Amino acid sequence: MTIRRLPPHAVNRIAAGEVVERPASVVKELVENALDAGATQIEVQIDAGGLARILVGDDGSGIGPEELPLAIERHATSKLTPDDAGDIDLLRISTLGFRGEALPSIGSVARLSIASRARGRAEAHAIQVDAGEAQAVAPAAFPGPHGARVEVRDLFYATPARLKFMKSERAEATAITEELKRQAMARPTAAFTLDIDGRRALRLPAEAAGDSGRLARLSAVMGREFSDNAIALDHEREGVRLTGFAGLPTYNRGNAAHQHLFVNGRPVRDRLLQGALRAAYADFLARDRHPLAALYLELDPMLVDVNVHPAKTEVRFRDPGLVRGLIIGGLRHALASAGHRASTTTAQAALGGFRPEYRPPAPAQGFSAWRMGGWGQALAAALPGLDGVSARAEPQPDFIASSLDQPGLSEPGAPAVVYDPVDFPLGAARAQVHETYIVAQTRDGVVIVDQHAAHERLVYERMKAEMAQSGGVARQVLLLPEVVELDPAEAERLTARADELAALGLVIESFGPGAVLVRETPALLGETDAAGLVRDIADDLAENGQALALKERLEDVCSTMACHGSVRAGRRLTAAEMNALLRQMEVTPHSGQCNHGRPTYVELKLADIERLFGRR
Repeated sequence: MTIRRLPPHAVNRIAAGEVVERPASVVKELVENALDAGATQIEVQIDAGGLARILVGDDGSGIGPEELPLAIERHATSKLTPDDAGDIDLLRISTLGFRGEALPSIGSVARLSIASRARGRAEAHAIQVDAGEAQAVAPAAFPGPHGARVEVRDLFYATPARLKFMKSERAEATAITEELKRQAMARPTAAFTLDIDGRRALRLPAEAAGDSGRLARLSAVMGREFSDNAIALDHEREGVRLTGFAGLPTYNRGNAAHQHLFVNGRPVRDRLLQGALRAAYADFLARDRHPLAALYLELDPMLVDVNVHPAKTEVRFRDPGLVRGLIIGGLRHALASAGHRASTTTAQAALGGFRPEYRPPAPAQGFSAWRMGGWGQALAAALPGLDGVSARAEPQPDFIASSLDQPGLSEPGAPAVVYDPVDFPLGAARAQVHETYIVAQTRDGVVIVDQHAAHERLVYERMKAEMAQSGGVARQVLLLPEVVELDPAEAERLTARADELAALGLVIESFGPGAVLVRETPALLGETDAAGLVRDIADDLAENGQALALKERLEDVCSTMACHGSVRAGRRLTAAEMNALLRQMEVTPHSGQCNHGRPTYVELKLADIERLFGRR
């Protein structure tokens, strides 16, 4: 078989397939070039899902006429500078782009036009590339004082086979929108606009630097409710800093589309983030629910490799365990700091349920109290549950704070302080309805508590604290140790985590290449399939780097025990018991949601209730 050199145009089109996968890839590369050029205003226009036309304009530093021909040459870039010896350092990359492949790749499969005015220059110039064939640089009109406008027409017309793999125009436009949103979240201080087929689809003005501006940008992209239900993170470990915002457990979604990771200002996709989020929220969410989060990692460029793939969407950390531990620890600390806080969306949903709904009366059927058996039966039929059992709790005139046994409310030996219970975060219990829900009054609203869900979380948190104080999970010794055969790599990963698994109650040891011996299992699990458990753990270690299967099984058992040991729905509580439950919720972390991510209470503000009745 004869070896031949491929012609340059074939090489360019092969390489273009790695960088330009779809119209969204073009937008990503051009926007990153604009941000690297210092742009603060970025305008994107697309037609026909980006296949007919893409325009990206910016107010960056621009390109001089003498450099325009270089800009469309492969592996020519302004973002890597040689040192005194002429060497290029590919390990310390601080820009979004650096490979010098985007513009020549686009030009090889489409009609590319670049118009630019360099900062400080009076004239603007342009260059055009048609399927890899470049024309001469010529003077051009340019609307701004400096910057660049890159226009791409007839994408993939030079490679018709690629067009067959494109999705619908709507799907491609959606992918471009999502890509631009990710770039906007990474750079809140820059303004972004997007026009789709002549209609304004996205407008994100520049935000102030700092956490407030970042949160405003995240709320504009992820939803206005995000700012009210997000917890701030700011943690640092061994030179790696984690900042950003994560949603409360009760503010969740049915998929992981709203989980974002940014590394040194670069949007990336990494399985590490999904595994870390799953581990951090394992106590609070069902497996089919997903938290919202936007996490920003800042670290020395030497500690992360961004040159993994031409698309630059994947990164490789030098110490992934450190990064994973930082994310999990930071999220757990932030969730603990939220205390009993629940998301505002639960109250909004409850208020929506209260709003009246017009229902036309049934034909030829009027209301008659006599026909329904009298006014008492008529009201009971019109308002189901009106005659249900409830307990009423009258407030005590002298509520002594010290009697609550809450630390910090009064010092030993000090005179008792009279404290109005409605000033507590969850207020004072006023009634129990349907022997299931506690109604409490706060200074500016009403709180409705699900007594079973709330007490289940309290019992669960107490069990976890007791388990931590005892130094680990109680273990049971197997009468006959079980040998589990695995792939040699899986067995090696398991034995490397033997100490961590032992702390969770699972004692294993190596049993030759490709096998482990199970000697002890967690006592909480009772009789369990040790081989199946070990294989599940091996899968988790391969995918997420953590033994989530074992942790989740233990948490499920603890959750079940807490469920059976908690105050059940249908039990009538006294006023003292209801108030004690409210006070305990206020000092217990994570008490705003049950073990499955559902809210334990709903707070309705008085102003919202008054609006329901037309008082505001």
